[in-house]
This record gives sequence, C-alpha cells and structure tokens, in this order.
Amino acid sequence: MTIALLYTMDHCPYCERAKRLLESRQISTTIIDITGDNEEITKLSQRTGMHTLPQIWIDNDFVGGCDDLLRLDMAGKLR
Repeated sequence: MTIALLYTMDHCPYCERAKRLLESRQISTTIIDITGDNEEITKLSQRTGMHTLPQIWIDNDFVGGCDDLLRLDMAGKLR
C-alpha cells in the first residue's frame, strides 16, 4: 500500500491540486498543515532545500512539490 505525507498551507492552489490527485489515486495521505508555523516551515526548508509548498513524500521517499507529483503520475509511477 502506498502512503503519502503532504505538507500544505492554506489558500495554496498547488497544495489543493496535489491533495486531489492523491485522493483520485486512492493513496492514503497524511496532511500536515503548516500555515503560520514559521518554525516548522524553516525546518522543512532546511530538510528539503525547497521553499515552496506542497512538499510531498511517498513511502518515505521525498518526491518534491506538486509539479514533481504530476510528473510521477504522467509517467505512470503513481499508484
């Protein structure tokens, strides 16, 4: 079973798109909303080197952001 971890923020269209895609693929997803949590945002940026959201892990592997998730899906690797 595939499991996703998705860090998001309120009012983020890319976060919403990633959520919808994971849901449509019936992938079990834990969503962590870090809206306004500057400490967590800083930690996440230091961990991944990314400064945008969403940030996505699938089965403990860092995928990247929404565009990266879409590329995985288009390549048939998102199941």
